[in-house]
Amino acid sequence: QVQLVESGGGLVQAGDSLKLSCAASGLTFSNYAMGWFRQVPGKEREFVASINWRWSDYKSYVVDSMKGRFTISRDNAKNTVYLQMNSLTPEDAAVYYCAARRGSWGTDVQYWGQGTQVTVSS
Repeated sequence: QVQLVESGGGLVQAGDSLKLSCAASGLTFSNYAMGWFRQVPGKEREFVASINWRWSDYKSYVVDSMKGRFTISRDNAKNTVYLQMNSLTPEDAAVYYCAARRGSWGTDVQYWGQGTQVTVSS
């Protein structure tokens, strides 16, 4: 049974940093591309970043609007993917979801975490 468990969310002030973690179990982690999405109430889930699997050299990608502030990384020894978020603004407030896809990254995600709430006060 595959499980993705996010952690690290919380309440921060604008300008602060936060690092989200997603611990994966029940899968061979290096065979999966991992990603982060976010969602605010009333809006569609938004793609944030991805990091590829071993046969794509674990290449990472962050959407342009967050590039320079957000960084995705993975620790295959710990079966964990991270999202480092810097210079947070109230617009970054959302529920952040971890996602896994076997093979190289694509939007047809196979597994989701339960989400972790990020709140940013101005």
